[in-house]
Amino acid sequence: QVQLVESGGGLVQTGGSLRLSCSTSQSIFDIYLMGWYRQAPEKQRELVATISKGGTTTYADSVKGRFTVFRNNAWDTIYLQMNSLKPEDTAVYSCNSNYIFWGPGIQVTVSS
Repeated sequence: QVQLVESGGGLVQTGGSLRLSCSTSQSIFDIYLMGWYRQAPEKQRELVATISKGGTTTYADSVKGRFTVFRNNAWDTIYLQMNSLKPEDTAVYSCNSNYIFWGPGIQVTVSS
């Protein structure tokens, strides 16, 4: 069974930075896309960023220029570097593999 585990969340002040990590037990040969999503209270889950096996990245307009998604060489861990954080970035962040498998999520709280 594929497992995804996020880490690195927490509480940060406006303008601060956090780096999230997501490790997967999935074989690297089976992964073609991984992504970060977030869900704020009483809001729908939204896509934050994706990274393909080939290294192509996409970002939500709301995080462009502030967030960076990247991966390790083994392609079993992806990261989300979040800079210039805003209170509206507060949410539970989850990683996803191939649009199928999900991590449990991790809380990110940005205080004003």
